[in-house]
This record gives sequence, C-alpha cells and structure tokens, in this order.
Amino acid sequence: MRDEKELLAKWIRSQLDKSNYVFIADFSKVTVKEVTKLRRELAKEAGEFHVVKNSILSIAASEHSLPIAKDILQGQNAIIVGGDNPSGVAKIIKKFNKSSNGEKFIVKGGVLDSEALSCSDIDALAELPSKEVLRGQLLATLSAPAQQCVRVLNAVPQGMLNVLQARAEM
Repeated sequence: MRDEKELLAKWIRSQLDKSNYVFIADFSKVTVKEVTKLRRELAKEAGEFHVVKNSILSIAASEHSLPIAKDILQGQNAIIVGGDNPSGVAKIIKKFNKSSNGEKFIVKGGVLDSEALSCSDIDALAELPSKEVLRGQLLATLSAPAQQCVRVLNAVPQGMLNVLQARAEM
C-alpha cells in the first residue's frame, strides 16, 4: 500500500509541475456526465480535471511549497491544472458553476504562481479578458505614442496643403 501512495504522490507532483496554477473544487454532487462535459471544456484550454486524495495532495503541495489551507482539503476534492491560461480555465469553471447554479460544483480555492487564491480571487481571474485581448490592448498602448507623433509631424505639411488648396480655389 505504501508503494501505491508513493506512486500517487509522484503522479500528483508531476501534475503540479506542469502548471503554474491549481484550482481545488468539491465535486461530490457532480455526475459523471457533467464531469465529462467539464473535462471536454477544460481540454480546449489545455486544462485537466483530476480527482485526488486530500492527504496525498497535501504532501505533494507541501513539497512544492504551495500555500493550500488545511480547511480546503476536506471532503471530496478535485484539482484543475494544466495549460498556460489560468484566466481561460477560471472562465470555464465559472461557466460550469453557473450552469449548476453553484450548488453541485464548489470551487474552494487555489494557487497561482505560489500565491493562495480565494473563491473571490478565482472569480476575479475569470473576469479578466483573454490573453489575445490583453495582448491587443498592450500593443495599442505601446503604439499610441508613435501614432500621435506621426499625426503631429503630418499636421504641418497637411496645413500647408490646405492653405495652398484654398489659395488655388480663389
């Protein structure tokens, strides 16, 4: 039995290694069909849903120095890990939670980049724009000064053209 636990702990450590976040949720009232649907949605963001044993998760989390509160590790828990877009995964979780009216699937907390997350933090993460939108906003912010400089430099010749055009029309 000890070898089994060591193997499970090693597997959970490998799951925690491949992701910079982990969300922990109580899935006790979720049906297999609903879990399958959630797994399909998470796969779109390269996220994975795994049922884990609390004691083994606690050991693996302590080895990774993840600040998971002991009160979170009560009851039947699952972890959601993987992918490089925690915001997208949080959106999928929130959408799934709304579809079950928040009664079946309860997100207890999580960890992002070694920082503990509460349920409200995960909701706030779900409200963030997608990576592509954030990249577009950053690009627009970075290119705005250059665009304004071009407009200023273009204003002088444009003004001269307007004066010449008005003179030609007289």
